[in-house]
Amino acid sequence: MRVFRDLNNLPAFKNSVVTIGTFDGVHKGHQKLIERINFLAKQNQGESIILTFHPHPRIVINPQDKSLRLLNTIEEKIALLEKYGVDNLVIVPFSRDFSEQAAEDYISNFLVKNFRPKNIVIGYDHKFGKNRSGNYELLEKMKEQFGYAMEEISKETLDDIAISSTKIRHSLQSGDIKLANELLGHNYTLTGTVVRGLQNGRKLGFPTANIRVNDEYKLIPETGIYVVRVTDAAAPAQTHKGMLSIGYNPTFEGKEQTIEVNILDFDKDIYGNTLTLEFIQHLRHEKKFDTVDALIAAIKNDEQHTRKAFEGLLI
Repeated sequence: MRVFRDLNNLPAFKNSVVTIGTFDGVHKGHQKLIERINFLAKQNQGESIILTFHPHPRIVINPQDKSLRLLNTIEEKIALLEKYGVDNLVIVPFSRDFSEQAAEDYISNFLVKNFRPKNIVIGYDHKFGKNRSGNYELLEKMKEQFGYAMEEISKETLDDIAISSTKIRHSLQSGDIKLANELLGHNYTLTGTVVRGLQNGRKLGFPTANIRVNDEYKLIPETGIYVVRVTDAAAPAQTHKGMLSIGYNPTFEGKEQTIEVNILDFDKDIYGNTLTLEFIQHLRHEKKFDTVDALIAAIKNDEQHTRKAFEGLLI
């Protein structure tokens, strides 16, 4: 998959099939749409193109709103779209100026000029241009002028995509990793940098890597203990078993949320490294224990369940 971030440095696409969206999560609904544009591209002896925006339009249009939570960072989205066979990904730098261009200019100066589409696949409720005045009907009206064919994503499919995204977010926020992964069609991931923590895990006999997630809009699942598969960007070919704690260390009267992973059968200095945590299973909710010994006993039990969860899995 080719990735482009600069509209001034695009190639001449051949018989392109274009669709536009945030594709947050790249879940099963999105995957059906990807299959469709890939099919049309193959049929046309052309290439599929997904147009997405970064930063997310809501961040630019309403910067005061800090409630937005995304299932993917832009890097995670790139990796997933490549996994599902998209030919080209164009990450459009989103700005207020871009959002305020006339809808007709969006079609002629953005879509047609840059991508010369043979097919545009779009939803009935897709809005674009100044005051969101552009829509499917305008694209349909201008198709003869610019020589592209239109295909509408059905309301049912769009509703499925929207419902799936909402369900995935709710599932993650309630700790239901099984449902979230089922709807995604792949395991949910968190990526972050290993930083120095309070060393409580080491004192308990279970040293942890303290993870700082670098994207403030990335959705962090419900507090609790999870089974995760761990990949270090410094050695991506190798994965490790891990048990992850998301929470506030209530036994130690913690005040700030931490994300800490104990990597089983592992003892290396990885400060500063980038780890990706792939969620496999939710073990239990966070709990305040009366004694440190009770906490240690619980962690040992978590370790047994973690090892059992990986039995039969290709680590």
